[in-house]
Amino acid sequence: MAATKNEGGFLETVKTVVYALLIAGIFRTLFFQPFWIPSGSMKDTLLVGDFLFVNKMAYGYSQHSCPFSACPISGRLFGSMPDRGDIVVFRHPVNGTDFIKRLVGLPGDKIQFKDGQMILNGTPVEVSPDGIFNETYERQGPIGGFPRCSNSPVGDGGICSKERFQETLPGDNPHSTLNITDSSFADNTREFTVPDGQFFFVGDNRDNSQDSRFAQAAGGVGFVPYENLIGRADRVMFSSAGRRMVYFWTWRSDRFFKALE
Repeated sequence: MAATKNEGGFLETVKTVVYALLIAGIFRTLFFQPFWIPSGSMKDTLLVGDFLFVNKMAYGYSQHSCPFSACPISGRLFGSMPDRGDIVVFRHPVNGTDFIKRLVGLPGDKIQFKDGQMILNGTPVEVSPDGIFNETYERQGPIGGFPRCSNSPVGDGGICSKERFQETLPGDNPHSTLNITDSSFADNTREFTVPDGQFFFVGDNRDNSQDSRFAQAAGGVGFVPYENLIGRADRVMFSSAGRRMVYFWTWRSDRFFKALE
């Protein structure tokens, strides 16, 4: 009898684990997707090593992510329009890689950059200086890339600096942007007109981001169709500055559960 009870208890444990994994898988498929920040293109809003969950319900299901056979062939199911200023994870229109950037241009918007400042529908976007962003010049995250600095050259372990600004899009709260140089290719662009059903994205680290300012043929993002949007990032759940998550001494506890602007 004891052996039978032990076997029954073991089977119940296995079933519990299986059910938990199934529920977690369904939860991930339907509602949230985990995302690690691999690069510095969204500094200092998002740092290399930040971990967050993407709200997949924010814009509805696309043909790429909808788990049901009833999903539309094109467009989105139960979708809503994103807002300027949203931090969005989307699939690159050409290679399908997941990107995370800030949405700045809606369908019909005209966007241009002059001397690093965004011109939206003919009006310069409000920008104000916000001091200096400093970080250690060292390899960051699993990829191990070095940050770019406005005070280059910087030796290993030195202070890497960038100018910081507060930028306010129409109808949105201020958010931080960084400036490394005043002479990058993307500081002065042509005027872009966002097509119907598509969006324009840029990184907050303006001189270190391959985004909609760059043509897809040149490795950039270009315009992003609505159906390529995966979801909105609202909060950092966990953050580590180390090359591996198990290096607990590199955890950034001040960023745990940090709301994103």
